[in-house]
Amino acid sequence: MFRTKGNAPRVDQRPREASPGEPRVGESKAEPTTRYRTFAHPAVTDLKRISVEGGLVTVCAQGARFVLQTATTIVLARLLSPEDFGLQGMVVALTGFLGLFRDAGLGTATVQRHEVTQEQTSTLFWINVAVGAGLATCTAILAPVLASFYHEPRLYWIAVVSGLAFVFSGLTAQHQALLMRGMRFSSLAKIDVLSLTVSSAAGIVMALLGSGYWALVGMAVVGSIVGAAGAWVAVPWVPGLPRRKCGVPSMLRFGWMSSCNSVVVFLAWNSEKILLGRVWGADALGLYGRAYQLVTLPVQQLNSSMTSVAFPTLSRVQHDANRLARSFLRGYSSLVSLTVPISISCALFAEEIVRIVLGAKWMAAAPIFRLLAPTALVFAIANPLSWLVLSTGRAGRALGISMATTPLVILGIVLGLSRGPQGVALGYSLAMALVVIPIAAWSKQGTGITWTDLWSVTKPLLLSGLLASAAGLIVKIALGGRFAPIPVLSVGLSLVFGVYAWVLLIAMGQRGVYADLLTQVFRRTHLDGQEPVAAG
Repeated sequence: MFRTKGNAPRVDQRPREASPGEPRVGESKAEPTTRYRTFAHPAVTDLKRISVEGGLVTVCAQGARFVLQTATTIVLARLLSPEDFGLQGMVVALTGFLGLFRDAGLGTATVQRHEVTQEQTSTLFWINVAVGAGLATCTAILAPVLASFYHEPRLYWIAVVSGLAFVFSGLTAQHQALLMRGMRFSSLAKIDVLSLTVSSAAGIVMALLGSGYWALVGMAVVGSIVGAAGAWVAVPWVPGLPRRKCGVPSMLRFGWMSSCNSVVVFLAWNSEKILLGRVWGADALGLYGRAYQLVTLPVQQLNSSMTSVAFPTLSRVQHDANRLARSFLRGYSSLVSLTVPISISCALFAEEIVRIVLGAKWMAAAPIFRLLAPTALVFAIANPLSWLVLSTGRAGRALGISMATTPLVILGIVLGLSRGPQGVALGYSLAMALVVIPIAAWSKQGTGITWTDLWSVTKPLLLSGLLASAAGLIVKIALGGRFAPIPVLSVGLSLVFGVYAWVLLIAMGQRGVYADLLTQVFRRTHLDGQEPVAAG
């Protein structure tokens, strides 16, 4: 299905067949959705160009976020203690779990649905508001339980105040979904960067004033407030009253399955933090949490930016198997290609990165950082498969995949728990690596995408990464410990990324693939009209 010519991947143009028998939860043809004014997808004459331009905008925005978050981390790591971060990490175990329900999967349902109405969106808005208020209340109710679980009374008020963010997330869920549905990626990027900028400034000011862990709490709450305000300004849509019999039940089912899937994924990816904090305390969790955030931050930024573009794009072409496969593989290869050199650099230069970013008092996090480095690549390989599953309405399959693989991940974490943060990091990384193949096998089933397709786009990336690893290892052996961290890291990153780019683009013959992406960005294509969020 996926052939090569001159080492550049090309999708076979023969028709692909998706599985006809699997139900797609987000659709129901029997429901009345044509009586009212609709929020249709914008009329776009060149979806490929729009998606590539959107990818560039969001990647640039996430790059700005990465720089800003890294700078904020550098400052706060020097103003706050590991215990402060550990206390926040304990609360995040609760708010992060409840946050999985903050839009009840209804934002995803709005984007994935081929057509939504004014009445549907208004009804979903009020459901989201109710969910946000309910989550804030649940956080306050569970705060004493959290404080008792960790034997830490300070967690009570931290949890109560942190829960206020859910109220604002409920108010903005549908507005953000309409922005994504309308493929207004520039507006989404501006809101994202603005909210982070304001919240980071608030956190740093509070830390300078001696607020301690409250600076971290303030960052989270301020960010949600600014994000909500930005979404309402960008989408001046005022919801109407909720309506019955307007076609919402199937969207609720899709949202419910998406939320359940998020819960299971959360348990798989965060159970190590819960167990580590319970068994080893705030200091150990603070070290592990900083290492985990630092190693996964670049990949999370890339995945977030790519998802915001890929999901609405793939939803648009979900009924065209050939176009769906081409669009998915293009986005998939782009994300993995950017992640490979990042993962290599994290593994090779862990001490230098931790010393520069976090400071000398955090050097105990360096071994944890190195052991977690493989998870960055695992996330990049596994996470995009959810684009394929959810954009085609297969929320039930996504839930099944998560339920089948989560016990294996938790087992790996438990086996390493007795050895502290480093043991947990090793067990977590190994378990995540083992579940990649089963996740890929189940995700691609019935979509028309084959193992040959996936291997054709990842093989040149992995081979290029292997040679780049060898070059970086030479730098680490020759310079590591003999020179200051900054020059060692500068030389190492330059060589790793340089060798990787040369092998991939020149030796592997992939230059034409990425040149085509740039061509799509800069090519002037006439669009019929604007790109409104609502059309009707």
